[in-house]
Amino acid sequence: MPATTYAVSGMTCGHCRTAVTEAVGELDGVSGVEVDLDAGHLTVTGPGEPDDAAVARAVDEAGYELTGRV
Repeated sequence: MPATTYAVSGMTCGHCRTAVTEAVGELDGVSGVEVDLDAGHLTVTGPGEPDDAAVARAVDEAGYELTGRV
């Protein structure tokens, strides 16, 4: 399955990981979410290309900022 990695600022703890994972995981077409706190990365997997705008909105609603693809 294709994976897309994004840079996200503001994530520092387990709560951050959980909030982003849950918010992005609810999006249509997302089958997996991995958060790397040390790198500040979010990796989204699914059957096709993710909707960057939808991912950015979900991250924003969780309280963080998606700064672009890695």
